[in-house]
Amino acid sequence: MKSKEIGPDLERIVKGHVLWDKHSLDLYSVDSSSYILRPLVITIPKDESDVIRILKYAAKNKIGITPRGAGTGLVGSALGRGIIIDLRNFNKIRIGHNHVEADCGVFKGNLDEALRKKGGFFPPDPSIGPYCTIGGMVATNASGSHTLKYGSTIDNLLSVRMIRSDGKIMHLPSKSQFANRIYDITRSDGKSGFPDITKNSCGYRLDAVTSKLNLQKLIAGSEGTLGIIISTKLKILPIPKKNALMVLAYRSIRKAAIDSPKIVKLKPSALEIVDKNIIKYINVILPKDIECLLFVEFDSRIKSSVKILQNIISDAKIVKILTKKSEIKKWWKYRNSALSYSLRSIASNQTMPTVIEDAVVPVEKLVLLVDLIEEVSEKYGIKFVLYGHAGNGNLHIRPILRQRNKKLIKKIATEFFSKLIQMGGCITAEHGDGLARSEFVKMQYGNRIYSVFDKVKRQFDPKNILNPGKIITHKSSIIKNLKI
Repeated sequence: MKSKEIGPDLERIVKGHVLWDKHSLDLYSVDSSSYILRPLVITIPKDESDVIRILKYAAKNKIGITPRGAGTGLVGSALGRGIIIDLRNFNKIRIGHNHVEADCGVFKGNLDEALRKKGGFFPPDPSIGPYCTIGGMVATNASGSHTLKYGSTIDNLLSVRMIRSDGKIMHLPSKSQFANRIYDITRSDGKSGFPDITKNSCGYRLDAVTSKLNLQKLIAGSEGTLGIIISTKLKILPIPKKNALMVLAYRSIRKAAIDSPKIVKLKPSALEIVDKNIIKYINVILPKDIECLLFVEFDSRIKSSVKILQNIISDAKIVKILTKKSEIKKWWKYRNSALSYSLRSIASNQTMPTVIEDAVVPVEKLVLLVDLIEEVSEKYGIKFVLYGHAGNGNLHIRPILRQRNKKLIKKIATEFFSKLIQMGGCITAEHGDGLARSEFVKMQYGNRIYSVFDKVKRQFDPKNILNPGKIITHKSSIIKNLKI
């Protein structure tokens, strides 16, 4: 079917907006990733009944449906060839005791502001922060700088209200026959084979489902492939009364990686790294041979932790010890601007594809990940911009390529992912699989676990209309729609 057929059909049955003009299709053909994929029609449903009608229409006509929040994802999760569902109208916030009910279209910045007035916060804090939506955070199992202490979205997700591909509304967790069937699939096939890491956004998180009471965790990281998330119930915590941020400068990224597991044992709330490509945009005077900075924050046992930290760092210069909230906030802005700073580091004839940019290993193996990056750099003669969540063993690796060679990108990614998996790591920690990495999900987990993923997908979405090509796929998409 064509846009000019689907558009009028949907206009007749949907109360919200339906768009298929060239400008709208161009706008929704991109997100914050390196991909471009043109949809047929964009829908902006007014309410749940609209979503149900759109899903039933799509199922009847075998058209793919891709849910979209703010489009801030880095791997093309919100791009699709069929119907885009823009969920901006689902934006209510209801604050309770130790929890908040937030619709999928609520911006994280608006949620933060509402919770701050009550003295609370929702822990996951992606660097894109204010501009991502709650639905997108659940869909990608988003994390952030303070995941080290407070966990990812999956660890703070209490329940989900969603609509399945057949138009049926469901809650998770629940005692329904469908929920029992899904739990039996995850339980009977076991959960061994998942990497031993603190962050994981690859595939379906069967390992996190330990009982029927936390089946909602299966939806975290599912990227809209199991249902359309409508609203969520999230854990909230009281804002820490005090914080201290130490900024450490290293002459070697490798030495910072060696120190990271020792620092993690002090239980900081955050342990972040930025390399020299990012440092040059930070307003601070440092020796010229500094290769990276570590940001170490504590929000409990502050005095003793700072004192111990000073004694265990091997080859670092202490740049700052900050306790004033305004100063700490300023320095976190530097760290949270790392992606934007990295894009300033490339020339007009260079490209920086978001493909291998979310690798994670056990923090004890962080130095091996740094060695692997160096090995790939030397082999292919390319430079990298590097930053990320050292405390979780999660580095954002942005290769700077002069050759706009798609085959080279795939070759590097395949080799890198293979060696990363061999060392007990995972191809994506917090950004999801999307177009960039879905074809490598089977490589990550092997045939047995992948077959369970396939069973789960078919239970939720037997006609494969929900974000087709993401997580479960038999096609290669890593370079097919890449903008280079």
